[in-house]
Amino acid sequence: MLKSVYGFYGKKYINIGRYSNPRDLLSRLDKVYNMKTSELLKSRQFFPFFMTQFFGAMNDNLFKTVILISFTLIAAEQAGAWSNFANMAFVLPFFLFSAKSGYYADQVEKSAWIQKIKLLEIIIMSFGVVCLWFDALWGMVALLFLMGTQSTLFGPVKYSIIPQHVQREDLNTANAWVELGTFLAILVGNIIAGLVFEIETPKLVISILLITFAIIGWFSSRSIPDAPSLAMPDKPVQKHSTWSLIKHAKQNRSVFLSMLGVSWFWFLGAAYLTQLPVYTSQYLSSTESVITMFLVAFSVGIGIGSLLCSLLSAGKVEIGLVPLGALGLSIFGGFLAAIPPITGTELSLGDALASSTHWQVFFMLIGVGISGGLYIVPLYGLIQTRSEESERAQMIAANNILNALFMVMASIFGLVVLAVLKLGLDTFFWCLVVLNLCVAAYIFTLVPEFVARFLVWCLVNIMYRVKHNDLNKVIPEQGPAIIVANHVSFVDALIIGGLVPRPTRFIMFKPIYDMPVLNFIFRALRTIPIDSKTKNPEVYDKAFDSIAKALDNGELIVLFPEGKLTRDGEVDEFKPGLLKILERNTVPVIPMGLQGLWGSFFSHQGGNAMAKLPKRFLSRVALVSGEPVSHHIKSAEPLDLHKLREEVVRLTRQSEK
Repeated sequence: MLKSVYGFYGKKYINIGRYSNPRDLLSRLDKVYNMKTSELLKSRQFFPFFMTQFFGAMNDNLFKTVILISFTLIAAEQAGAWSNFANMAFVLPFFLFSAKSGYYADQVEKSAWIQKIKLLEIIIMSFGVVCLWFDALWGMVALLFLMGTQSTLFGPVKYSIIPQHVQREDLNTANAWVELGTFLAILVGNIIAGLVFEIETPKLVISILLITFAIIGWFSSRSIPDAPSLAMPDKPVQKHSTWSLIKHAKQNRSVFLSMLGVSWFWFLGAAYLTQLPVYTSQYLSSTESVITMFLVAFSVGIGIGSLLCSLLSAGKVEIGLVPLGALGLSIFGGFLAAIPPITGTELSLGDALASSTHWQVFFMLIGVGISGGLYIVPLYGLIQTRSEESERAQMIAANNILNALFMVMASIFGLVVLAVLKLGLDTFFWCLVVLNLCVAAYIFTLVPEFVARFLVWCLVNIMYRVKHNDLNKVIPEQGPAIIVANHVSFVDALIIGGLVPRPTRFIMFKPIYDMPVLNFIFRALRTIPIDSKTKNPEVYDKAFDSIAKALDNGELIVLFPEGKLTRDGEVDEFKPGLLKILERNTVPVIPMGLQGLWGSFFSHQGGNAMAKLPKRFLSRVALVSGEPVSHHIKSAEPLDLHKLREEVVRLTRQSEK
């Protein structure tokens, strides 16, 4: 794996509300992280790919908008019918070719495959220029089919190549830049298309722009570093059909439900953006120029939300932000639906800028966009990290199929609500709010890990001010390992789980595991309960079997060797259970020290934990990690528990670097 020059340097907290100017926020981030947040964007591993996908997205949307405008100019009376043909032509390839495209992208070197796709774009755009000059409507529809095919080929490799070029802790940042770039490209493409038709020679300018952007994209693709195939030759070949791919994707439950979550966002996005022209002209009595103002709001919101997600994720794929994004989509969507209509004289862009109602819409669309960024970026990261490397592109292809299906469903839903039932746009928006709440509740019920991670994220980021000494350096990106730490409070496991960049499994004393409210979080995080061998031998034996199975599967285990919460704030002697685990699985042991939790509401200082009113809020807490202990793997001698305890004690007293 190639290393990115961008890295995460400690968990810091910033009052984002203080920074109304994005440049000020980025400047603050530069100081916090000791390097520019744009370093990833500038790196050779990412910048050529970013430019390639940016110009591709911009070219697609420029030409799609040009074609739709051409329909209104050439065949005004049948413009609606031609537009429907165009949308179907563009979406159809996702259903026909995604399965084969995903499989092929997993089998080949990805950068060379991208170069071929970009060459195809130059050919397609050249054909499009000919259709444009001769006003060939059916040719334009065929062109959209070819553009959809090219997007179908590029989609799987677009997200599957990123994990091969950036480190795991940079994955959310990379996805954030891609989302920001994509929506800005859509916005710029639409704006250029609208401006070009205001000049005397639109066809000539459009032709030059389309070919130029395609060539720039191709040149950018030539600088993308190699990304060799990760496919396993001996693995049985899956059927390359749409249905078989979806069926195969369903076998990985969390990944498939994340796909449904991503597709639901595209349903909402398509529903809002499709109705935006009508909402602007009829509901707000405004000219077409105001539409651009609202498109800017939505695109800027997506960009802010995506980068904000990168900031709040602290160097890992933080799926705990997904419920926060889903809640924001409903809240801002509800505010948008509640804005009253405007009647009377048609308002220009200048009038809109002086209208409080238009500014309300503007900021609500920014809010929807921010929520969407927080919602979609972690879901893409989860799909990328929890899919098998050898079939990551196929999972992205399955996601693209579902995205296309949900966007078609959004069009049908809008047609039913607005044309068949003849309900108003405000009612349509309220329907989206209610549907979003229902879909989110359904997904979070099926995968409670999302809600559990959200609660953990809130605990780590709101109740405490937590720091750590760059866990990414000591936690292996993959493979089994055991984390051992001192046990100070009932939330130790949640603090560690909220900071460690990989999903973790905890070993926990069963009475603590069974505590109300916390039990929901522990079960969702697949915590392994354990009890005394004399009191509950069945739970004891089952726990060790579960631990061995988890380590065999390459999972990360967190263990508190003291076996109980400290009563005096000191680290107690380590129990031999760790040695019993290492007898079956010889894996690295990573010592950690928790600081600052003694005296908290969840600790035993001054009496039983949680039996007194909390006295401290926003307490400073630190998690200090030591070097992995792995010498016992190569030696016949067992791990020295006394020395391991001394290391943990040292870490609890060590100042964070």
